[in-house]
Amino acid sequence: MASTSRLLTLLSLLQTRRDWPGALLAERLDISHRTVRRDVDTLREMGYSIRATMGPDGGYRLDAGNELPPLLFDDDQVVALAVALKAATVSGVAIEEAALRALTTVRQVMPSRLRHRLDALEFEALAAAPGRAASASVTPNALIALSAAVRGREVLRFDYVRIGEGDPALRRVEPHHLITSNALWYLVAWDLEKNGWRIFRADRIRPRTPTGPRFTPRQVPGGDARGFVAARFKGSVRADEWPCRGTVLLDLPARDVVPFAGDGVVEDLGERCSLELGSWSWVGLAASFARFDAPMRVVGPPELASAFAQLAGRYASASGGEVRPS
Repeated sequence: MASTSRLLTLLSLLQTRRDWPGALLAERLDISHRTVRRDVDTLREMGYSIRATMGPDGGYRLDAGNELPPLLFDDDQVVALAVALKAATVSGVAIEEAALRALTTVRQVMPSRLRHRLDALEFEALAAAPGRAASASVTPNALIALSAAVRGREVLRFDYVRIGEGDPALRRVEPHHLITSNALWYLVAWDLEKNGWRIFRADRIRPRTPTGPRFTPRQVPGGDARGFVAARFKGSVRADEWPCRGTVLLDLPARDVVPFAGDGVVEDLGERCSLELGSWSWVGLAASFARFDAPMRVVGPPELASAFAQLAGRYASASGGEVRPS
């Protein structure tokens, strides 16, 4: 292993755990104990605070220093850094400008190869939605490939894996935006076969090479890719809002409802409260109100009252009884 590469690996190892026995470091790096000591001394000269630890094994510990030493990144760490700093813009903390400045500062001191990899990764982030959790991940190389196609405005061919639908389907699309939300990644693209806008899960995409010809970008519905994706998450095809909204009076105090209202609107009425919620369907909305397990009365609209009657019939049928909707 070349000395520079070995130093980078040694530094990465020291960052992964508090104490490293010298013998174990020598074994992991396939070098002698003497070379380990010499490499540790080199890192100390570069500004890293590495303390020798006592004990039967004897080893080393990477401590925090008084000054920031030179930073070393491998390819995957560059992608991780870009994702973390760009995603910080929707973290809810006022650090957007600081995150962008940090990314610019780090980019300036990177070798051209890593800088090119960093520049290839372009995406937008959505704020986290309550109750949604990631169950799959996408590889850094796949993210780079998708982002490069978006950046280059090149037709993308890929195999798309859909759960329970057999072999992957070949798709040809004009990729427009890469979006991340709740640790899942999505490609917003114009499907050339379906002749319409589609949202693809990035972890199910298997890109093919080479990419196709360049294209002239179309305008995403509404002009905002993040708003387009957020609207689809809510079952809406127009705006980032629930297609069905309704209000009920709950026989619960507001303080007991607010922690579970999500993006709903709660009005304090003393011993009870009004609650406005949204959902992708009227029956789904009625069911979401039922989770509060309290007497309630529909304020409006009439579609919500009809949905409660429909839901009551379904519940009665499921329980084996009969309820005549009023």
